[in-house]
Amino acid sequence: MQAFLVSTGIVALAEMGDKTQLLALVLAARFRKPWPIVLGILVATLANHGMAGALGAWVTTQISPQILRWILGASFLAMAVWMLIPDKLDDDADQAAPRFGVFGTTVIFFFLAEMGDKTQIATVMLAARYDAYFAVVAGTTLGMMLANAPVVWLGERVTRWLPLRIVHIVSALIFAGLGLAALLVGN
Repeated sequence: MQAFLVSTGIVALAEMGDKTQLLALVLAARFRKPWPIVLGILVATLANHGMAGALGAWVTTQISPQILRWILGASFLAMAVWMLIPDKLDDDADQAAPRFGVFGTTVIFFFLAEMGDKTQIATVMLAARYDAYFAVVAGTTLGMMLANAPVVWLGERVTRWLPLRIVHIVSALIFAGLGLAALLVGN
């Protein structure tokens, strides 16, 4: 349960102001069909985070626990710094081919936008940290949905509710705490 809750919270916070959240806003404004967009986000996230979680679980079989602890600690600290750098949306969303429909376009763009993104890397690290693949993938997926679904339905009003700078600082502090815990507390 801890892996699920930590994964949900970290990804929900990390996603605030992220390029995929901005992509959700652009898709909602462009297509004005929230259900296919939200379902597309869900499918893309499950596929992307499923692969990321599998990579994280595999890494634990290839690296000794002591080395993995140092790698995870350094990675979480690097994520803390990365959280303080705001994302900007690429112009890729404007290139959407209508032949894929709203759902297909959302799946394609979200899947590609998540490649190498903070939340994908966080999923790899969380899956490596916890021996709970399904809990991590379910948690990171829920975190993505908690951050993105309201944006699809409520648009830019959601981004006005929470000061993104504060969310990024809180996220950075959580990642820094996880990094320090990994470095200071043995497995």
